[in-house]
Amino acid sequence: MAQSNADVPRRDPQASLRRLPSVDQVLRGEAAHLAVRRFGRPAVTDAVRGALALAREELKAGVGLATTQELAWRATQMLEAAERPSLRPLFNLTGTVLHTNLGRAVLAQAAIEAATLAMRDAVALEFDLASGKRGERDDHLRALVCELTGAEDATVVNNNAAAVLLVLNSLAAGKEAIVSRGELIEIGGAFRMPDIMTRAGTKLVEVGTTNRTHPRDYADAIGEDTGLLLKVHTSNYRIEGFTREVTAAELAGIARQKSVPLVNDLGSGTLADLAAFGLAHEPTVREAVIEGADIVTFSGDKLLGGPQAGFVVGRRELIAKINRNPMKRALRVDKIRLAALEATLKLYRDPARLAVRLPTLRLLSRPQEEIAAQAARLAPKLAAFAGAAFDVAVADCRSQIGSGALPLATIASAGVAVSPRDGSGSALAGLSARLRELPMPVIGRIERGALILDLRCLEDEDRFSANLSGPAT
Repeated sequence: MAQSNADVPRRDPQASLRRLPSVDQVLRGEAAHLAVRRFGRPAVTDAVRGALALAREELKAGVGLATTQELAWRATQMLEAAERPSLRPLFNLTGTVLHTNLGRAVLAQAAIEAATLAMRDAVALEFDLASGKRGERDDHLRALVCELTGAEDATVVNNNAAAVLLVLNSLAAGKEAIVSRGELIEIGGAFRMPDIMTRAGTKLVEVGTTNRTHPRDYADAIGEDTGLLLKVHTSNYRIEGFTREVTAAELAGIARQKSVPLVNDLGSGTLADLAAFGLAHEPTVREAVIEGADIVTFSGDKLLGGPQAGFVVGRRELIAKINRNPMKRALRVDKIRLAALEATLKLYRDPARLAVRLPTLRLLSRPQEEIAAQAARLAPKLAAFAGAAFDVAVADCRSQIGSGALPLATIASAGVAVSPRDGSGSALAGLSARLRELPMPVIGRIERGALILDLRCLEDEDRFSANLSGPAT
């Protein structure tokens, strides 16, 4: 005989709440003792209070009573989640090698070891061991940078935006800086060249039009108030069609004739000819120096393959003036990055092994055939992870350098395409979320109704496979 609703005993939420263990009871349990050894009593006590508060809300919603052991386990989970670093390592399968949102360049092992040594002990950061007197932190890199670029002198700050800001403020504060209208860039994070010029205290003078600028445009604009000519790498876009750009060599001639300095902001900047690695040519820093720029600025964490930094190289007297700017101290780099930069730069002294030892160039020069073979090995494992609702196939795709370098150039690559059988966008979003929840998150890109996992940047295949079967966090 079926039991009527009236015969079912009603659960009394207030009675259940009264049966919840106290904070002290939870803390006396073995599970809580183990948590205290890991996290300390104050932290565990707070977490237990949080677990009890959550249990009370669940009881009010009709969820079953939590035991002492369950509460301690939940508190431990809370503490583990809070202890996890927010800067978590992940698998970059976006196809963008130098992804700004994912930390740009992966450091070489030599750079990692050098940075670790600098962190572990006191170092001669601004101390001359030979003389026993105060030294300069630029001395650790100056000779090496000049050797690799052909510049007379060099200095370094915390990123390329800072380098441009410092140069403009040092050489053209209260004066005019002349730049082509087609080079007034805006890059990620709302970084706009006109805004940087304003903050630097220089007056922007635009010349030419968006698509065409001629040498006479610069020459006609130069006057008594001109502080410098500025050439800017257009980074993440190109203007094509009916265009005219004044080359750096042409600008150098105009600058010399008018006795004003030329600053060439290369943006990403590379010390090696990318064509030697099967990639499209990108102007090198040495080429910019040879073409006659008085100052060249470029990044450390993009094509150079090192940590975040901004380099300023060029004429000795101008570098000296830049270094006298009080702003330089506010923009300087610390001992850890200096150590990593020095180790990275030294790799360029051995071009024959550079693509093996420098992760950025190693990833950019990986053959498509090698990546496709890896995709074939991993496709079954990804299919098992995705489940029966998805089709999984090896796919050709195109990678890109990223961070503004060669924005129109792509590199033949391969990966795995995961497509929902019902064509559902929500299914793709759910799969992407599941991959992000893995112990080591996996980040791909959604393209033409499929999740594309470009494997160009995947070097540790065994770790990736193990990660797919690991517990989600």
